[in-house]
Amino acid sequence: MNKTTCFIFSMFMALVFTTPASAQEALMSAPSGIGFAPINDRDKWLFSDWWEDGKIEVPQNHNVRESNITYQGTTTEITAKLFRPDDNNKYPAVLFVHGRAGLMDLVILHAKRLAARGFVVLAPDIYGSHFMDPRPITHDPALESDVGAGLDHLLGLGDVSTSKACLYSHTRGGYYTLKVAVSQNRQQDAAACYVSYYPHWQDPNAPEPDQVYRYALEADKLSIPAMVFIGEHEQYQRRRSIETAVDAMKKAGREITLFVYSGVGRGFDFRPLNVRTLADDMASKHALMAASSFIRQNLKDHAK
Repeated sequence: MNKTTCFIFSMFMALVFTTPASAQEALMSAPSGIGFAPINDRDKWLFSDWWEDGKIEVPQNHNVRESNITYQGTTTEITAKLFRPDDNNKYPAVLFVHGRAGLMDLVILHAKRLAARGFVVLAPDIYGSHFMDPRPITHDPALESDVGAGLDHLLGLGDVSTSKACLYSHTRGGYYTLKVAVSQNRQQDAAACYVSYYPHWQDPNAPEPDQVYRYALEADKLSIPAMVFIGEHEQYQRRRSIETAVDAMKKAGREITLFVYSGVGRGFDFRPLNVRTLADDMASKHALMAASSFIRQNLKDHAK
């Protein structure tokens, strides 16, 4: 078996460590799913209608309309990108929150790809609206309220079909959305699910031991269904806190799904073409399809 065959085989054989209900919904729409789980748990990754009859659910594809909008934050006007399918129909709501790098072009493309699955996606530029440089070291808790205001603005749009939204984020945006859901109590009235790519699940201002060995205690209070994506080669201090939090949440009976993708590291969903790999593409495509099914499943009972 040559190196290429070994690589593809290892990508295929990596299974998904998740809860059965959400795994079936995700993997039915994303047959290329990869992650880690006990190899005997075939009910979590192998489905008879695919294996026996060759059926694969085709994902939705839409042309996307992009617009620039503003909404009122706590202390200033927030600029944002709004993406939606290019038609006159209404679609479920998703709040897309950027990470520490800010709302740069490669991140904007992720929000656009999400909207192409059939969602109205609001992506606020939290840092740019406050004239902050991207990649800040410290965290300003005051910015969390601007994210919460974005959730209200999104749900007030006339072309949104749901009374609740899904929170969708990556890196430090995962901490913003966690705080919105838990500390602002929006999982009670406005947020129906939580999706995040390699989230920074710790207060960025916390001391180093907390960054490495602990996770933000808000995660223990996240009661809405959640789905998280990380790469096998994620930074140790990030992966440890995420997996520790997920383990605690599962033991507490929370609905939490974790995908760990073989052969990729941090940023697999927006790495530029000059460094992008096949593994990055497989992981990012599967994650987007799994997240789309997960969001649609959790918003279907919240139609306006």
